[in-house]
Amino acid sequence: MSGLGEMDELYEAIILDHYRSPRNTAPVEGADVDLEVNNPFCGDEFHIQLKVEDDAVSEVGITGRGCAISQASASLLAELVKGKSTDQVHDAVDSIRRLLKGEEITDEEADVLGDIEALGGVRKFPVRVKCALLSWVGLDDALTEHLSK
Repeated sequence: MSGLGEMDELYEAIILDHYRSPRNTAPVEGADVDLEVNNPFCGDEFHIQLKVEDDAVSEVGITGRGCAISQASASLLAELVKGKSTDQVHDAVDSIRRLLKGEEITDEEADVLGDIEALGGVRKFPVRVKCALLSWVGLDDALTEHLSK
């Protein structure tokens, strides 16, 4: 894309890498959380599976189809949540929601999000924010439901 700054080009490269080579796509045997999420307006859909042990995500598998933003976001999510406590996952979802709304996040939150900050540029295109959030919101809701059992 012409006219992009150096950081925009880096963020675009991160998104394209995760779109082309999504992480953690293998099915999770005996998943504690197993859900389907979709956005009927654009056709994005994901199958998200988690294994939760000792209040932490020990395994994650996400497969699906959709636009580059939704695919990259799901892949980035899968990388982030593996090994994290359920509280850390909820905090990360809150941070990404605020990032995509254009709200400030702390330096500590930015450190936790790492490459996920690349999705921050999506806020320039409000119609695409739902694409970026689909897997995050679905996972957060499913994890909350799992913990309430």
